[in-house]
Amino acid sequence: MTGHHKGNIVVLMAGTTKRLSIALDHALLAEARRLTRSRTKRETIAKALEELVKLEHRKALAHAVGTGLFETTEAEFRSRRRRMHAHR
Repeated sequence: MTGHHKGNIVVLMAGTTKRLSIALDHALLAEARRLTRSRTKRETIAKALEELVKLEHRKALAHAVGTGLFETTEAEFRSRRRRMHAHR
């Protein structure tokens, strides 16, 4: 197992598994855990990262739509999205 120290963050790596030790605001983590009804800190952080990634993808898509890269109306886009989700 190797370790890298950078300030308050310690990354321990063993094989393909990565462990991360990080200093977090405990009050903020507790609030996020309560709001997401997560059972563990790990689950809370995973949910937060997933939501952040989704948000950034939505921002990128909104920016791309505004640039004219897509030649579709909002109604067509929503219709396609509904069809995609119906097939899941």
